[in-house]
Amino acid sequence: MNNCTVVNILRQRSSGILLPIFSLPGPHGIGDLGHAALRFIDFLKAAGQSCWQILPLGPTSPLFGNSPYMSPSAFAGSPLLINPDLLVEQGLVRRREILPPDCSEYSVDYHLVARHKAGILALAWQRFQLRSDWPDILETFAATHPWCLDYALFVALKQRHQGKPWYGWPEEIRHRRPTALAAARRAMREQVDAVVFEQYLFFGQWQHLRDHARRQGIRLIGDLPIYVALDSADAWANQDIFQLDRETGLPTDVAGVPPDYFSATGQRWGNPLYRWTTGDDLIRDRLWDWWEQRLRLNFMLTDTLRIDHFRGFAAYWAVPAEEETALNGRWLPGPGQPFFEEMDRRLGGMSIIAEDLGLITPDVATLRDTLGYPGMKVLLFAFDGDPRNSYLPYNTEKNSVVYTGTHDNDTAVGWFLNPDVTRESKRRAKRFANRSDDHAGSFHQELIHLALASPANLAILPMQDVLGFGNDCRLNTPGVLAGNWQWRCAERFVNKDVAAWLSDLTTLFGRVPPESDCQTGATQDP
Repeated sequence: MNNCTVVNILRQRSSGILLPIFSLPGPHGIGDLGHAALRFIDFLKAAGQSCWQILPLGPTSPLFGNSPYMSPSAFAGSPLLINPDLLVEQGLVRRREILPPDCSEYSVDYHLVARHKAGILALAWQRFQLRSDWPDILETFAATHPWCLDYALFVALKQRHQGKPWYGWPEEIRHRRPTALAAARRAMREQVDAVVFEQYLFFGQWQHLRDHARRQGIRLIGDLPIYVALDSADAWANQDIFQLDRETGLPTDVAGVPPDYFSATGQRWGNPLYRWTTGDDLIRDRLWDWWEQRLRLNFMLTDTLRIDHFRGFAAYWAVPAEEETALNGRWLPGPGQPFFEEMDRRLGGMSIIAEDLGLITPDVATLRDTLGYPGMKVLLFAFDGDPRNSYLPYNTEKNSVVYTGTHDNDTAVGWFLNPDVTRESKRRAKRFANRSDDHAGSFHQELIHLALASPANLAILPMQDVLGFGNDCRLNTPGVLAGNWQWRCAERFVNKDVAAWLSDLTTLFGRVPPESDCQTGATQDP
């Protein structure tokens, strides 16, 4: 691995683009870790950008609308993101065996892609087993990634039990009796090894991408959901660190947020909660060790992490599992400052962005500021007419990350065309950009000017806003299960003209960093 470091994007003026891996162009129906990803890194460099922000990389499920925030593993990579062309180059499949199906260059058909990639991975697995050293390769990989064997067994057991959640499996497997687990591993060794092989491929391709990003001086920003899915390898393999009923495996309390301006009954997410406040030192140590492993892996994959729902580390909303809404929840204390200080000590430093949107109480702001983590400033939230609005450009702190919008927002142009947004808010947004017209077509450029000109050290621009795309290119609508996480950026839009325009703006607003250490050979603290 290339050991050079690049500039600290959180401590000096810089900018980057938000684009999920699945949104990349490419012939196989979904963005993946192949050559298109490397070309996008080259585009970022040509555009004067310092970083690429992505969404979580884990496997997704159609039961949850293929949301990257509801994965069956907090550690595994999605096999849908494995690139077939690189498998051809490795000699694991033949070119004629990876001919892509007829699919859209603008959206992901997850069912079609899953079938396409599954066939290719099955062929690659057959060929891989022709190597005499394949067991040693997978054994070495699993030793480096100890979570992988539990995850692989979880996937195999899900298949054996027709997709039932783990808490519906036979008692001896649900409770992870050692003899039952050993018997399952023996009976399903082929299936378990095949899943480990997929993870071996994913992490190998990711390392190739990461090395290229380092050579080009591009930092990668990952995204870490605070909670895991109930039906996940993490909850099944670590039941004692979650608030679960010991007999049934079902949650006693679940995650959510209390009632607010947007919802009179709050949001009941349903994720299991961590046992942060247990009086058992052994369980506390296991919980912190699990988080250390999770953070360590994510910092192996990326340079900086955006921690989703950061406020849950100060205090979290616990909803009794039997409640249908989040109305009757209660606040419970999170692990707070000692947790982050200990993780920082164990990992030798962490580069973190705190997702501090929504209901932020003084204790959350104090935790964020004491730790020195930058928070998020979303410009689309700024134009309500309150001069104290913290998202307004002139109220933005230097130690923050400004976004035109996030994966949960409409695009800039979509927001301006939305009839539910008041005319006053649109007029106010235009005035901040020194415009008096009511044209939506240029609004993305005006919002990008405001973001890049702001005091925030880091500015992040969703690719849809860079290109001026509308509501049909939105990534996610919270609270709506269907139709999300599908948008893809066609290859022709990632071009030299866009790169030149963005590079000029980035230079104008002083966000082009000095030459990276990867090019000069110097070293610099991250």
